[in-house]
Amino acid sequence: MIEKKNIGLEKVVLIGVITRDQDEHKSQEYLDELEFLTYTAGGRVVKRFTQKMDMPNPKTFIGSGKMHDVEKFIDENEVGTAIFDDELSPAQERNISKILNCKVLDRTNLILDIFAQRAQTSYARTQVELAQCQYLLPRLKGMWTHLERQKGGIGMRGPGETEIETDRRIVRDKIALLKEKIKNIDKQMSVQRGNRGSLVRVALVGYTNVGKSTLMNVISKSKVFAENKLFATLDTTVRKVVIKNLPFLMSDTVGFIRKLPTQLVESFKSTLDEVREADLLLHVVDISHPNFEEHIESVHKILGEIDCGNKPTIMVFNKIDVYQEETIDEDDLVTIRTKAHYTLNDWKRTWMNKIGDKALFISAIKKENLEDFKKRVYQEVRQIHITRFPYNNFLYPDYDENMA
Repeated sequence: MIEKKNIGLEKVVLIGVITRDQDEHKSQEYLDELEFLTYTAGGRVVKRFTQKMDMPNPKTFIGSGKMHDVEKFIDENEVGTAIFDDELSPAQERNISKILNCKVLDRTNLILDIFAQRAQTSYARTQVELAQCQYLLPRLKGMWTHLERQKGGIGMRGPGETEIETDRRIVRDKIALLKEKIKNIDKQMSVQRGNRGSLVRVALVGYTNVGKSTLMNVISKSKVFAENKLFATLDTTVRKVVIKNLPFLMSDTVGFIRKLPTQLVESFKSTLDEVREADLLLHVVDISHPNFEEHIESVHKILGEIDCGNKPTIMVFNKIDVYQEETIDEDDLVTIRTKAHYTLNDWKRTWMNKIGDKALFISAIKKENLEDFKKRVYQEVRQIHITRFPYNNFLYPDYDENMA
């Protein structure tokens, strides 16, 4: 949970549903993540609302009774924003805005806002702008609701629709221009990647906020922006790294997240070219997060979508310094021991045991077990290198901790 110490920030309520496909535990977990997203965007959550239903209401997402509760709370507490945990249809967004009379966002809109804040380079800003335009296009009608108040009248039957169509055409043209711009930048970046020579390429991948940038800073001794917020890194950063005497390239990529908006997956696929062209993936996992296994599944899903599911991969379980298992009293015969009570050694004996030496346990920020990490990465990169250039095998002997 986020500490409520951000006085003066925009007050927000969160709204989610409990369905057959998303039980109460899962719903609360998603709302925890949504609250972290809200905090990252600059908001302060003052209340959460959830409702059990078979499926979201097609008109207002939640039922009329729960909507009345939300409306009452917003009015009484002067809340400026309501954020829904799932993507709203254009019709739902318009209907809800009329009822609540406040700013209404969904998870997609919130993530797009964060991306817009975080985008630093021209490339990232272009990708975010493309995603925003694609999200905006079907929702333009709601931006012209002021015309609905002007009932009939000479000259008022056509122009409103004409204005909407004009705006749609402008947005479509903008989308075409942005796609062309991204295509041109992609060509430039492809040339840059080609100019890097034959060095082995290693890519850091993983869920957002797992410590990829921190690990990059420690290993490459660089200063990549890192912060305890979601999507701190949007732009792919590439650094030359040397472990002992072996040089290779390491790239830090944008983090993944569950329920990632379709628009962002599409517009940011080109950013993940560094992942596609990598020889080795370092899948960084925040083992201190109670649902890190689901994070792993989310990352695997997106890697599969960009045809990178079969690349050589090392699982790097980070943040072991803050991992805490729930303890059970030895005299407690009622409580069932679950994964929540696992020690790190317990985890190592589970499915992680099947990975063998492809699993590493480190703390990037505390620099714990970094020597083991460097040794394992050195071995993998060395093997790739001597396979590619067998004639200079002698240049890179087996890892020696005393090697200069």
